[in-house]
Amino acid sequence: MEWSLERMREWVAGGIQSMRECESGAVGTALCLAMLFIWYCYRVGCEHTTPSLRFSPEPRVGAIPGVLSSNLLSCRSSLKVSRVGGNGIGEDELNGFAYCQSAECFRCSKPGEGLNQRLYQSLQEYAKRYTWAGMGRVHKGVRDQSRNMVCSRPSIQKPEIFFLPDLPSAPFFSREAQKHDVELLERSFPALLAEFENVYRLQSSRTGSSLPLGWKANSTPRGQWWTYYLVNQGSPMVLNARRCPRTWRVLGQLRTFIGNNVFGNACFSLLTPGATITEHYGPSNVRLRCHLGLKVPSGCELVVGGEPQCWSEGSCLLFDDSFLHTAFHDGAADDGPRVVFMVDLWHPNIAAAERQALDYIFSPGR
Repeated sequence: MEWSLERMREWVAGGIQSMRECESGAVGTALCLAMLFIWYCYRVGCEHTTPSLRFSPEPRVGAIPGVLSSNLLSCRSSLKVSRVGGNGIGEDELNGFAYCQSAECFRCSKPGEGLNQRLYQSLQEYAKRYTWAGMGRVHKGVRDQSRNMVCSRPSIQKPEIFFLPDLPSAPFFSREAQKHDVELLERSFPALLAEFENVYRLQSSRTGSSLPLGWKANSTPRGQWWTYYLVNQGSPMVLNARRCPRTWRVLGQLRTFIGNNVFGNACFSLLTPGATITEHYGPSNVRLRCHLGLKVPSGCELVVGGEPQCWSEGSCLLFDDSFLHTAFHDGAADDGPRVVFMVDLWHPNIAAAERQALDYIFSPGR
């Protein structure tokens, strides 16, 4: 039964009147205390309800994290939406990747006053609906957004969309920063490698396309860089996920995967011999990007904030991609591609209340 606030007040008032009419003082006092306790619990429940924005730690087989009442096995290939942010299937649905067609895209649109205003309005909505408690850094980050983004001086760390102040910063982080998820990914290495090999062999259904089914080609100054997204900017890529059920289950078991906002991605990332990814900044410092090495020939390197690191097969690298970073594969042509499984995890120094607020503010399609 759902009770309105007015009905609850009437019920309490009636109980107090009954207590006054009761001949026994002890019984009346106990009844009064019980009703006051029930009233207190009701008010606390109404005022401090928090949003359910996190992935279930033990998702149902085939369930899509962050999407209610969805099932991978029941998705029909004929379903289409006009842009990222619907149910995860884009206009180029046959290729399994939603090419962004929206001027609202956080990653593709240039930050400006319109974005700054939207962020502040979203924060106010969140605080009004839930609470301002613990929102100090988020409020400061949103308030200073314009000043942070328009700064044109060179910097080794310059997130393109949102900067959360007072976070410990470093190009690379120890695996201890997200130990549970790092160890889970490394234990899952054989399953992820097998599913990569399966989707890498898929034939393209598009006329004239050299890409395997579900893969996307990214711009590089030389060589080729392909990505196979399971989650792109917080939106599930349903058809791709259906082809990788074990990898999808691993995502659902991660404790710190950013699965509900535009800063969260999960994909297989492939560099061909001779390829270089141009130096660039990530969108925010609220995340740590995790690379699990799947295939790592010699001559491959990741450089973040001027610090070089090499991948190794079966091991994870954690880095803050809001620092200037690049990657390259200088191996021989017959060495084969460098392949990593890439997933975005929360920065370990962001509190649960801040994560919920950021999920709300940066939810896909907002």
